[in-house]
Amino acid sequence: MLSAWIRVIRLRFLLASIIAVSVGLAVNWHSNHSLDILPAILTFAGVVSLHASVDLLNDYWDFKRGIDTSTQRTKMSGGTGVLPEGLLTPSTVYKAGIGFLILGSAIGVYFVFVHGIIIALILGFAILSIYFYSTKIVDSGLGEFFVALKGTLIVVGAFFIQSESIALDAISAGIVVGALSSLVLFIASFPDYDADKSKGRKTLVIVAGKKRATKIFWLFPILSTGVMVFGILVKLFLCRP
Repeated sequence: MLSAWIRVIRLRFLLASIIAVSVGLAVNWHSNHSLDILPAILTFAGVVSLHASVDLLNDYWDFKRGIDTSTQRTKMSGGTGVLPEGLLTPSTVYKAGIGFLILGSAIGVYFVFVHGIIIALILGFAILSIYFYSTKIVDSGLGEFFVALKGTLIVVGAFFIQSESIALDAISAGIVVGALSSLVLFIASFPDYDADKSKGRKTLVIVAGKKRATKIFWLFPILSTGVMVFGILVKLFLCRP
């Protein structure tokens, strides 16, 4: 049972959110030489809970729509296989996804009371995008865009909670993280192409077509590398006195 939960939560993919929070904290340390431990721990807990929620709900909806039963599963795509194999029930996975959404949202609400409207806007985006990601968002061809924006906002939010400010270096670092996170989703969409398309899903690979998508692939590393080079050239990422 434990191994099934580890699979369906996709622990290795949670590293993306852990890295994003870590980058936000690192940028704050780099800029302000400060780190509030308790808010940092709560930030990790809230973001990881929200990430677990979207993964659980994604597995639930992909199973309900028949996507995960129509595709060849790999280590990076095709779902976790937990529901098709009957290791957990769909209702249990759905309830767990909502539970993690509530937990992450509760932590976010605390930060809203402490830090105000900026966190409220980020939290509102997170809640709506998580709940509708596996239905409305991925059916509109905007999945990769939302993942890129999510990664950026995690970095900016983690930085803001520590510093109560928004800085260009945090935004730039966030874009790098967001672009790379989106690249992972983009690559994972290739083996799921036929199953996703047959069930009405519109990933960027489906919208562009496989052949054209192989050229679009390069936009993600070009964007992330370009932002890093820009940050170095304009001395965003250099130590401040």
